[in-house]
Amino acid sequence: MISQVQAKAVIATAILLCGSAHVESFIQPDSSTGAIRTRTATITSSTSLHKQRPDNEATTETSPSVISGGATADELAWQENNNPFTTAPDDTSSAAAATADWIKQDFESQSSTASFPSANQEDDQKSQLLTNGPIRGPTNVIVYDTTLRDGTQMESISVSCADKLKISQRLSAFNVDYIEAGWPGSNPKDEEFFHRAQTELDAKTKSKLVAFGSTRRKRIQAKDDAQIQKLVECGAPTVCIVAKAHLWQVTDIIRADPSENLDMISDSVSYLTSLGIDVMVDLEHYFDGFKFNEEYTLKCCDAAVKAGAKVLVMCDTNGGSMPWEVDEITKETVEKFGNLATIGIHCHNDCGLAVANSLTAAKAGVGLIQGTINGIGERTGNADLCSIVPSLALHISSKMTCNDNLDEITSLSRYLDETLNRTPDRGAPFVGNSAFAHKGGLHVAALERSPDSYQHVDPSKVGNKLRVLISELSGRQNILGKMKKLDMDMDEKTSADRSLVILERVKKLESMGYTFEGADASVELMILHSTQHYCLPFRVLDYTAQVYDTDVDSASRVMSKMENDKTTNGGTVTKTNLARATVNVRVLDDPNHEEDEFLDRLEVAEGNGPVDALANALKKALVPSHPELENLQLIDYKVRILDPAAATAAATRVMIEFKDIKTDRQWTTVSVDRNIISASLNALVDGFEYALKDVVAGCVIEDFE
Repeated sequence: MISQVQAKAVIATAILLCGSAHVESFIQPDSSTGAIRTRTATITSSTSLHKQRPDNEATTETSPSVISGGATADELAWQENNNPFTTAPDDTSSAAAATADWIKQDFESQSSTASFPSANQEDDQKSQLLTNGPIRGPTNVIVYDTTLRDGTQMESISVSCADKLKISQRLSAFNVDYIEAGWPGSNPKDEEFFHRAQTELDAKTKSKLVAFGSTRRKRIQAKDDAQIQKLVECGAPTVCIVAKAHLWQVTDIIRADPSENLDMISDSVSYLTSLGIDVMVDLEHYFDGFKFNEEYTLKCCDAAVKAGAKVLVMCDTNGGSMPWEVDEITKETVEKFGNLATIGIHCHNDCGLAVANSLTAAKAGVGLIQGTINGIGERTGNADLCSIVPSLALHISSKMTCNDNLDEITSLSRYLDETLNRTPDRGAPFVGNSAFAHKGGLHVAALERSPDSYQHVDPSKVGNKLRVLISELSGRQNILGKMKKLDMDMDEKTSADRSLVILERVKKLESMGYTFEGADASVELMILHSTQHYCLPFRVLDYTAQVYDTDVDSASRVMSKMENDKTTNGGTVTKTNLARATVNVRVLDDPNHEEDEFLDRLEVAEGNGPVDALANALKKALVPSHPELENLQLIDYKVRILDPAAATAAATRVMIEFKDIKTDRQWTTVSVDRNIISASLNALVDGFEYALKDVVAGCVIEDFE
């Protein structure tokens, strides 16, 4: 068996033994048999010049008969007639000629039965995707993620090199097929990424990396183009280059001759493939170009395929194509080139159709879909893989390498948002917090009989969960569903009676300005408080909050605060605390929760505002008795004025989101009061109590009076 590395070594040996010869060859596995074959372009000896193929013969055919890897029958015939192993120069030494014959015979005898080897299973997977012939959708679909390149072009998104490495590993663990990690020729950060990837990423992740770039510049050879050389040097096994496929864009935007643009495509692809790099071509403005001048757009495809491109990606660059247009153009493209290369799709969401267009293209035969996690991308975003992948897997039954990890896609979506410091889209299909949330009483009653009554898929298949919302629109079934989730120990009649009481309380509170749709923790506490066996893990007896300042003049106050900022040795700025809170609580005296003895604890803490100071004081008072609260974090604080016309007497709604950093569990509480400090403290108390509801049992603070 002969490896690709060994095959290249054979050619290198031929160079050494044949004098100062210059060989340009490309070795790759055959797409049908897996056997290694070689494509030799030219060979030049120091003593004679062999027959060379004219440069202009590469793109003269319009309907090439491709054997494999983009080589046409004419190309292979030319290679046979001009092969240095079969046509030796007259003045080459007999020893060199004999050596060349031996190399040829040995190479052919091994490659005739050899399968293309790989260093590990991941390389096998990559090789299978690229060399076992074109992929045709929707039966089989390759998932190509461009979050780290096109996704980062979205407004207000910035990602560090370290975060790109972490996201790459997470995408690889989910098992997307390709990870387009950046454009090494465009900025230092992406160059740093590919450099660090060689030592900091595992073999599986590295095998999936794609470097993005463009075709060579006008009036220059690909081998002399600095940007092309960056692609070669970055070490990525696959390269995706963007090329203009719209005649007007060629003539009026980049101001190139149409034939020169075709040469730019052909020269760039052939140069990269000659180095053993797998090449995909993003055909920019493909659908608009097809409608403008179909013949020229198809010539761009032809140039790329002849040069050896593995994938032709049709790009809806401006995001204005309609699904029926995508369907028609895709079918025609697949018919002409689908047997020569895998056809891909890259959609933008300017009309809100990126997902629909991607799925339409897959149904029409596209075998590779480009997109981003959560649909991030320039302008209005790219096609959302968090919608596309589940739709293909669950509604179309497409085979994808990530199918086995589908139940991790919600976690992947939230991981990306957290890493990029974005607020998750609650309404996102499949992965949003509201994707399987039900509010209407009739819906919930139907779901009790069959989960399929108001759900298109089982939420657990995508790692999400069903949620029953509580509001004034809710029915008794919503409350009963919550009570069943809490495993309440009561008979059916008692449950029914209490659910009605709680529902009436919810409706009354919502009429006062409360909202419980995003505050499940407050609802659960309301239910727990209605039972006889639940008692409070602590009680706030009284509190005070003070805010103080040094100057009341606005301009002077701002300057004073800036001057009083403290800078540590590490350069971190810590603002001067301008609030102090005192909290008096009644708590368990035993931190192991084994004895029912209580004490009153008074604590004082400072903060950057009254709410921050109250949170710090409350935590300080509770942690000695409840060490679990050390893991508690406040991650969001929202305030809304409910009746602005009442001015400073307006009612205020406060919602606070908490997180247990040890278990990664999150919950939200809500409170309403005309005193914003009181509303905030009530929401804080509910949040701390909710964190303790599962660890404190049998407390009897209510009886300790």
